[in-house]
Amino acid sequence: MAEKNKYTAIGRRKRSVAKVTLTPGKGSITVNGKDVNEYMPYSTLVMDLVQPLELTESKDKYDIDVVVKGGGFSGQTGAIRLGITRALLLANAENRPVLKANGMITRDARIKERKKYGLKKARRAPQFSKR
Repeated sequence: MAEKNKYTAIGRRKRSVAKVTLTPGKGSITVNGKDVNEYMPYSTLVMDLVQPLELTESKDKYDIDVVVKGGGFSGQTGAIRLGITRALLLANAENRPVLKANGMITRDARIKERKKYGLKKARRAPQFSKR
């Protein structure tokens, strides 16, 4: 997927899917055409999102362009983080031990459990009345 120092990767979390493109640059992060600080409502989400860049000390080396769909902000943040991690691995395989030690490479497989018949939600049963 790498062509002319352009690295593309996909990250997923919950219902969110993020397509991340890494290009050498000054360190700007764009999500769906907006600056990351403008797009994300909380600064903690932005801190979570840039973790792989800080671990590999490449925060100012790459410009990141993200297209993300589905889910809420937390799921989107997780998807973007995984996408950035995978793109960094494509860019430089030597980053792997650092990222793996901090749990960045593992895909969080937790998704919403489906609703079952006879129940109100996935596991919530209707209230029991003795009389």
